[in-house]
Amino acid sequence: MAGVLETLAVPRASSFQSASLAPVPGGSFPRRSSVKLSEFRGLKIQLARSSATLSSRSKLPCRGSRIVCEAQNTAVEVPGVTDATWKSLVLESKLPVLVEFWAPWCGPCRMIHPVIDKLAKQYAEKLKCYKVNTDESPAIATEYGIRSIPTVLIFKNGEKKDAVIGAVPESTLTTCIEKFV
Repeated sequence: MAGVLETLAVPRASSFQSASLAPVPGGSFPRRSSVKLSEFRGLKIQLARSSATLSSRSKLPCRGSRIVCEAQNTAVEVPGVTDATWKSLVLESKLPVLVEFWAPWCGPCRMIHPVIDKLAKQYAEKLKCYKVNTDESPAIATEYGIRSIPTVLIFKNGEKKDAVIGAVPESTLTTCIEKFV
């Protein structure tokens, strides 16, 4: 989940109506103005390693700092399943099981991760949720005919009951889950 928010593009201060680049009195260089991003709650500035302290002249961090999403540390981590744990975690589960087949290089997979995390939390007592990295466990993907990722399979009593292919909306997955819980 740590890679969900990899980049945040923040527009230049000059593109905000409230920002002004008025000349500094006695100088010919424009003055930088700071822009408050109050609507971005959960974001914080992470200082670069070389700039452990704030600039002495301003309260702004030095160059090299980056904006980080604090929410990435609070997300539910859906555990992974491997060839060795497949039978015990999925096929022998007493509860229905949702399994997401994914790969780290798959963009749509990264789009659906937060949805799977949310559903795992929402159905915690009624449904088990797992992820299978198809690069690390190709045998499982081959056994169930996974030809496209992301693919979500629902298992009940050790049998595959339903499949959803692609990065679909949360409502589609919820409808699928509700049939088996």
